[in-house]
Amino acid sequence: MSLVAPTLEIFFTDRLAKQRQASPATIRSYRNAMVLLLRFIQDRTGKAPSALDWEDLGAEAITAFLDHLEADRANGARSRNARLAAIRSLYRFAALRHPEHAQLIAQVLAVPQKRSGKRLVSFLEEDEVEALLRAPDLGRWEGRRDHALMALDVQTGLRVSELIGLTCADVRLREGAHVHCYGKGRKERCVPLTADTVAIMRSWLQERRGEPHDPVFGTRTGRHLSDDAVAARLALYKELAVSRCASLTTKRVTPHVLRHTCVMNLLRAGVDVAVIALWMGHADIRSTNAYLHADMTIKERALARTTSPSLRIGRFRPSDQLMAFLSSL
Repeated sequence: MSLVAPTLEIFFTDRLAKQRQASPATIRSYRNAMVLLLRFIQDRTGKAPSALDWEDLGAEAITAFLDHLEADRANGARSRNARLAAIRSLYRFAALRHPEHAQLIAQVLAVPQKRSGKRLVSFLEEDEVEALLRAPDLGRWEGRRDHALMALDVQTGLRVSELIGLTCADVRLREGAHVHCYGKGRKERCVPLTADTVAIMRSWLQERRGEPHDPVFGTRTGRHLSDDAVAARLALYKELAVSRCASLTTKRVTPHVLRHTCVMNLLRAGVDVAVIALWMGHADIRSTNAYLHADMTIKERALARTTSPSLRIGRFRPSDQLMAFLSSL
């Protein structure tokens, strides 16, 4: 039998880092998947992760792990499929190094992804954004940092990895103000800044007083914030903002929701979808088209253009409470 550990180490240090030149975000995602898998198999077999061999990681064990993600960790189909994609990448690499386990590897590679429905994009309305931006305590250093972070994210739509990866040199506040970032797939892009965002960022950077290579939104010790830290801060501010805007009670507020909000603001302003795709760093314009389904006002404007002038535009509203109840079923 051959151990998994040596192959796993080479997979990260040589295959991903050198041969494929995977981005730090991809390596981090694959690492998290492997940590979860090895801990699950350790609990299942009683073996230390470094002592596991390929027979411990057959198709039955991988399927059980995927079921564990959904049942015990409440992961959705997309998260499950992302973990499976990382596992498949490892096993395709292992097939070249361990032909003696060809049958076992083929069985794992045959484990199917789970189909999932597409939900409408979640985003924040203008009053909800305003309430969220007023939630941080501007009398504290962390509050001023978080206010600048949220304001920048809502206006630029940066991914959370792009946001926490920004350095002080990446924010240009003179003529043609913009932020410079490296996005998904190692794509480089610049996103322009509005006058309001420039004022917020200028105030923050003057207080931050960082070196060009220092993170814009760092911890008090100067390190980059983590994805989880940003998500936790947003969850905290959502709870504080509910008292000002009750509609936030039913909304999820995550870094990606702020990104969705930026796209919806651009769509409502009449910006062309192709321009928005470039702004957001989408590899395919079809990724941007999904936002067109999320906002009813965009559809109503389209309806108004196609409705005969002699017809009254509006929605059906039952006059009787009982009829309204039956119509809602």
